[in-house]
Amino acid sequence: MTALPVPPSASQPLLTVAQFAALPEDNSRRFELVEGNIVMSPRPLGFHQRCLYMLLHQVDSQLPGDLIGLTEVDVDLALVPPTKPGFVRIPDLVVVPRGAMDRQRRAGGLFHASEVVLAVEVISPGSRRLDSIVKRDEYADAGIPHYWVVDLGEPGDRIMLTAHHQAGEFGYADPGPVVGTFTATEPFPVRVDLDALV
Repeated sequence: MTALPVPPSASQPLLTVAQFAALPEDNSRRFELVEGNIVMSPRPLGFHQRCLYMLLHQVDSQLPGDLIGLTEVDVDLALVPPTKPGFVRIPDLVVVPRGAMDRQRRAGGLFHASEVVLAVEVISPGSRRLDSIVKRDEYADAGIPHYWVVDLGEPGDRIMLTAHHQAGEFGYADPGPVVGTFTATEPFPVRVDLDALV
C-alpha cells in the first residue's frame, strides 16, 4: 500500500498516541501515526487479504492456548514518552497473549508493543521499503521480539517469508528468505505452507 499523509492544516497539531486513539473510528482506510503525523493508506487488495487470511488460519491453529492471532489492530509502539508525538502502526497480523486481548477489551485503548509476541507484514505494491526497512526498524526499536515479512512478489513468483528476530543491541537478525515451507520453534512451534497462502 502507498501511504499518503493526511494534508496538514494550521489546526492539526502533531498527535500523541492518546489523542490519536481518541479520534473517531473510520474504517474506510488504514490510519497510522508516525511521529505524531496521521498517515493514511488504502485498504489491502484481494490477493493481499487472501494471503493474510490463509496465514492467520495456519498460524492460529498452531498457537498454544495462551496466545491468539489478530489481524489489523492498532499497536502503540511506545517509542517516545506518552506526552510526545507518537507512533501507532497496524501490522497485518499480530500474535499476542490472550491476556492482552482481555486487557484491551476491559480497559480499551490500543495494544502495546510490549504485548506483541510476533508482528507480520505482507508486502504489497508500494509497501516494500516501508515493510522491509522502516517498520522493521520501528518494530525492533519497540522491542517486538519477532517480525515476519511475507513477500508476495510478482504474479507467478513463489511467496517468500523472512523471519526476523531480536539480536540484542543491533536490532533484528534473520537467516534470509524461505520459500515452500517455513518452520520455526520460536516464538512458538509453527509450520507454514507458504505455497498455500494463495
